[in-house]
Amino acid sequence: MFPGIDGFHWTVGHVVFLLLFFLVALTVMTTVASAAWRTAKDFRDHRAFEYCWKEDFSTLPAADRRCRHELAGRVISRTCDHQFDCRSCANYPHFAVLPATGFGNDLGLDYPVDRFYHRGHTWVKPAEDGTVTIGLDALADHLIGDPDLFRMPQIGDTLDVNQIMWRIKKNGHEVLVRAPLEGTVISTADRENRWTLRLRPRLDPQDPLTFRHLLRGPEVHGWVSRELERLQLQLRPHNTTPALADGGVLIRGLMDALPTSNWDAVLADTFLEA
Repeated sequence: MFPGIDGFHWTVGHVVFLLLFFLVALTVMTTVASAAWRTAKDFRDHRAFEYCWKEDFSTLPAADRRCRHELAGRVISRTCDHQFDCRSCANYPHFAVLPATGFGNDLGLDYPVDRFYHRGHTWVKPAEDGTVTIGLDALADHLIGDPDLFRMPQIGDTLDVNQIMWRIKKNGHEVLVRAPLEGTVISTADRENRWTLRLRPRLDPQDPLTFRHLLRGPEVHGWVSRELERLQLQLRPHNTTPALADGGVLIRGLMDALPTSNWDAVLADTFLEA
């Protein structure tokens, strides 16, 4: 059916076939090229990780997608439908002015009020020079203790919000920690400085909208309280009735203290892994 093949003769049928064949081939190549161009553009525009996070968020259990205003006690019940990015939520101004009543007990964990907190258990502390420092929050630190391996991004790397920022190895498990903010890495700190990094935000740090998606105040207390309840249920002894402790303080290094627990499930729920 193609020229150059023994026995081929030009006929009207052959001409029509070749025209249709090359038309289909051209269409396929154009589609592939267009898809490749759009993909490259999404990476340049920092939208690829946004798509990945939306897919991951949709697979999280409903209990892990509670609205910040429910955590603060401003509303009785509400599920977040904006992937924890309150900057795009039209209802945020309406709920944010309601009185907060949901102050929970954080059981002795240190959550300083001068910081913002991401649902993936990192804190963000703005500095006067427009940069921010990022570190693991108290609950994450108490779970992991001293990591076996801590992989940091390189200076100059750009991060997108909810992109995997740190990869931590502990007792054979990998902990994937998401970036709480978008921006460029300008410095990193080692074990002695508790594995922090400094970021220059992509958005204006003077604009309150830049940090709106992060938790603060009574939202933090309500969130930590629920996280501790989940943790107690997940780490209870095997084949025992679910119950919550009526006191006590969370010890540091739970992964060392309870090595036989189902840490894959605990880490996935704690660090928002799909």
